[in-house]
Amino acid sequence: MDTRHGARMIPPTYERAASLQQALQQLASTPARPIQPIAGGTNLLDLMKLQVMQPSGLLDVNALPLDAMTLTEEGGLQLGATARNADTAYHPLVEREYPLLAAAILAAASPQIRNMASNGGNLLQRTRCTYFYDRATPCNKREPGSGCSAVGGLTKYHAILGASEHCIATHPSDMCVALAALDATVHVASGRGTRAIPFGEFHRLPGDQPEQDSTLAADELITHLTLPPGGRFAAHSAYLKIRERLSYAFALVSVAAALEIGPDGRITDARLALGSVAHKPWRSTDAEQLLIGTMPGDAAFESAADRLLEGAQSQGQNAFKIPLARRAVVRALQAATEGTIDNRGRRRGQPEHAA
Repeated sequence: MDTRHGARMIPPTYERAASLQQALQQLASTPARPIQPIAGGTNLLDLMKLQVMQPSGLLDVNALPLDAMTLTEEGGLQLGATARNADTAYHPLVEREYPLLAAAILAAASPQIRNMASNGGNLLQRTRCTYFYDRATPCNKREPGSGCSAVGGLTKYHAILGASEHCIATHPSDMCVALAALDATVHVASGRGTRAIPFGEFHRLPGDQPEQDSTLAADELITHLTLPPGGRFAAHSAYLKIRERLSYAFALVSVAAALEIGPDGRITDARLALGSVAHKPWRSTDAEQLLIGTMPGDAAFESAADRLLEGAQSQGQNAFKIPLARRAVVRALQAATEGTIDNRGRRRGQPEHAA
């Protein structure tokens, strides 16, 4: 029995789901203190150790047939929820058609964590806000209505877009920034049926309910993600992650950029998303539209960056993030124009020996 902070911690139950139907029945059985599905557990177990999350039980979903990565009928790609991040990044279809996604995954965490972390779990990461992890400080995400200690506190890593007075935390995922840019769809199931959630609608801004990270209901399970055909962006994409150290660090700012460039050299389509600046990956179709029809160049890139960052506000110590994000967007678009870099550091079409 754990009695830290004077509270008795009830040990969670553990069950291994043998079928999807059984898993959905279990998720629907405890609405008051929900059961948490677990695949890799790379974030969930840390939060449980700190008593930040205390589910009534853990439902192991690794035995379910949810790890396939296959082509869709439309020519896109289906990514299983329990497929590991590393397997996804190095899958031949991902490397060939969605190098932006591969680059984002490989910029995240460490090889050991990527080998363990699942695609579905990556979407459900909780914020890395110091105050969220520290149970000695008030946090609206942890205890709704208790206040946000980050407001007026240490804000170096916090949001410059989409924040509210109740929460200024950021979403930590690299993979999700690429998925946002690539127009992914999240497919979920429950005892009530299935539904498909456009990626931009999956994560929430904090508003006055920052404890709700996503639009996923407690009885729903992510089964897979789908990507539309992405080959037109394969030759010109870049994932740029600005961080304080190269290894195993969360981003200060990250950018997913993908361009389709026509025979005349003009941009015919564009995708652009920011990470580590808001409670969710930040994307503006208006910013993308500014690029379409233009010749690649700093003037067009700066206009798109300004539109993407429209409304950005500093929270004290993170004022540097606004100019940093603007420069990062321009540099990512420059890199995408020059050509996609694959998982081994080579530009597309570069000979093996030239790496």
